[in-house]
Amino acid sequence: MKVMKWSVMALAVAAGTSQMAVASQQSESKGFVEDASLDLLLRNTYWNRDYRHNRGLAGVEYDRKTWAQGFIATFESGFTQGTIGVGVDAYGLLGVKLDGGQEDMFPGGPKNWEDDISEAGAAVKFRLSNTTLKYGKQFITLPVLATDDSRLLPEAFTGGIITSNEIEGLELNVGRFTADSAMGRADSDSVALKSINLIGGTYALTENLNASVYFSDVEDVYKKKYANINYVMPLADAQSLTFDFNIYKTSDIEIAGDADDNTIWSLSTKYTVGSHAFILAHQRVSGDTGYLYNNGDGGGAIWVANSYLSDFNSKDERSWQASYELDFTGYGVPGLFWKSAYVYGDNIDTGNGEGTEREFFNQVSYVVQNGAAKDLSFKVRNSTYRSSNNMNQFYIPDTNEWRLFVEYPLSIL
Repeated sequence: MKVMKWSVMALAVAAGTSQMAVASQQSESKGFVEDASLDLLLRNTYWNRDYRHNRGLAGVEYDRKTWAQGFIATFESGFTQGTIGVGVDAYGLLGVKLDGGQEDMFPGGPKNWEDDISEAGAAVKFRLSNTTLKYGKQFITLPVLATDDSRLLPEAFTGGIITSNEIEGLELNVGRFTADSAMGRADSDSVALKSINLIGGTYALTENLNASVYFSDVEDVYKKKYANINYVMPLADAQSLTFDFNIYKTSDIEIAGDADDNTIWSLSTKYTVGSHAFILAHQRVSGDTGYLYNNGDGGGAIWVANSYLSDFNSKDERSWQASYELDFTGYGVPGLFWKSAYVYGDNIDTGNGEGTEREFFNQVSYVVQNGAAKDLSFKVRNSTYRSSNNMNQFYIPDTNEWRLFVEYPLSIL
């Protein structure tokens, strides 16, 4: 709670002493059509999740082997000129099953997945000076409400959000959403969200120091407070230390029996030297339950350090991470990036003794830098996950997983 209070105070003091933004975004508008864009992202993905030990007939986990092609079209208009600008954003999604199937990509069930899935949505937007109001179906990326875009097609929310950048370096968000269309589902509210209200913002206190504070209330589910402090300490040439602290405080939990509250926090330290980066992180969970999310606040609403295949977010869990990153730009191969991480968690309250889990994560990605295939990207991700025998009820059994993505963005307008 002290972290929350100090973060709020820091934001208030900093905002009060800041200069107003010099230029008005709306005054620089060129028009509805002139500033419009239409993009198409072609996404081909293959998943292979091998469950080493199925859970048995009462809770079978079928191995996942899914190959699919996604088409993600997004249209963003400009704003009409004048004191208040008006515009429209829209999207269209199409997923085509090429082989296999799984619930977070296609409707249906094991051995009976549907062949395709499609969805469309639009939002109207208004802008006054540097403040925008947007209402309709849209993608959101905030720590307490975050679209999950880790599979074939992204999750979408229906509602309204006000985003203000009137003070230089300060972004404020206030929103209310009443529907959540999860990945792999075409209806507008597959999650049956009643409502979520949120408020918060991020402020750049200095060039190297940022702070965020957010609050949310998912109706009949839980309430959350979130805070983040990120500081980059420059060292010698091409060297720096980055400290990143995240914390969620969940209260009034109504979906976990007698649970009342939960706290999860993580602190990571990243040392960058040239093309190399070395990361150490610690994450800790306390309270009546593990950290809960994706209950109307999105599958991406877990901005903590140790979130990979497992989120290491079980009750009373303590987890440690050691990871390494290599940017091959310094070796003459721009666009090539490699990351490896090992995370170990223990002290998990399973209700049947202490549980442990561990994950070895590797990811290689490459983006074509020029030529006819410029911006074509490839990503290969592998996770090897193992846990103690009393952990099966928490997430997944022992798993070997491969995720392969090929993406090609096309700018049509």
